[in-house]
Amino acid sequence: MKKRISFFIHHQGRGHARRAMAIIARFSPDRPVTVMTADPSLFDGFERSIDLVTLPNMIGAEVATPALHEAAITPSVMHCVPLGVRAMRRTMRLILDHLDDSDAGLFVSDVSAEMVLLARIASVPAVKVRMHGDRNDPGHMAAYECCVGMLAPFDERLEQQDYPDWARAKTCYTGGLCTSDDAVKGKHAARKKLGLPEDQEIIVVLTGGGGAGTPYAPLTVAARAVPRSRLIVIGPVHREGHETDFANLEEHGWVSNVTDYLAASDIVLASAGDNTVHEIAKIGRPYICAPEWRYFGEQSRKAQCLARLEAAIHLETWPGDIQTWQAVFASARELDITNLQMLYSPDADRIAAHWLEETADRLWRGETALEQVLPTAQAND
Repeated sequence: MKKRISFFIHHQGRGHARRAMAIIARFSPDRPVTVMTADPSLFDGFERSIDLVTLPNMIGAEVATPALHEAAITPSVMHCVPLGVRAMRRTMRLILDHLDDSDAGLFVSDVSAEMVLLARIASVPAVKVRMHGDRNDPGHMAAYECCVGMLAPFDERLEQQDYPDWARAKTCYTGGLCTSDDAVKGKHAARKKLGLPEDQEIIVVLTGGGGAGTPYAPLTVAARAVPRSRLIVIGPVHREGHETDFANLEEHGWVSNVTDYLAASDIVLASAGDNTVHEIAKIGRPYICAPEWRYFGEQSRKAQCLARLEAAIHLETWPGDIQTWQAVFASARELDITNLQMLYSPDADRIAAHWLEETADRLWRGETALEQVLPTAQAND
């Protein structure tokens, strides 16, 4: 029987869960899989058979006493380890009990450095899903060292230049993984479906629900900057109450057919979320990347990498004047979209699934990494 692969899935936003489902769906049908998460509803409707372990939601959990709070000086090798939190003890116990009871062959963390350390201490091979950001701190470096490998759901060309060579050597780059599987229409067909004109520039602003939200005020200035264009916002925005609305700025809210809107667009303005980047790359549109605040500067660092490849315009701050917005849109129109398109891979989910299964099987068959590589090397001699 094949060894079980167990996932820890962070429940903030939807991206971690959607990525896990895309990969797990490509596993062999006889591969046992467990998902451990504080929000199992994220996996509602997932057709592939998995075991779900519900973890406590530790976000906002209170420390038992002020003294414990004062004593909880975070060690450099960790990031979030308060003292005296029962929910944290229960989380660790549930994970350890599962890994022990199921004799899991591989533990995949998407995403937590501490969970990787826990698995390594428990003698379970671990893989960490890579994310961009300033992660050269002792905690992340320790997690990278503890892993039997890392899984990067993006193209290696999008890698940060400060990622250590030794860590790069044990990283599987899948190519850009897009978790949206909706059929991509041509621009004409997409506009016809959405009732949009053929002869007007359409700028789609794609916002999300994983962070503080996209501010509405700068979008009103953007609308003034291009009065002949139509700005369509899909997703939530943050209002301050003083904004002036314009006729060429429309809010469509949450929509189920994001792909249609992107296909209908001439320019896309969006954050630097993993799936967002790759969905725009899949469709191929000039991309203005406005990174949201994230821990360790995750989206800012990714936006820098996109700009280095000339795959997107990096919007470092929201412009507050018409002239700057006009310059931003003009730069976007000049982008070579092939630089972005090359970052998407239609096979990324299959590559990730195959690599994870092969990693688990190789370790438990007893093969070394050298033995795994030698047959190919010998065949080329």
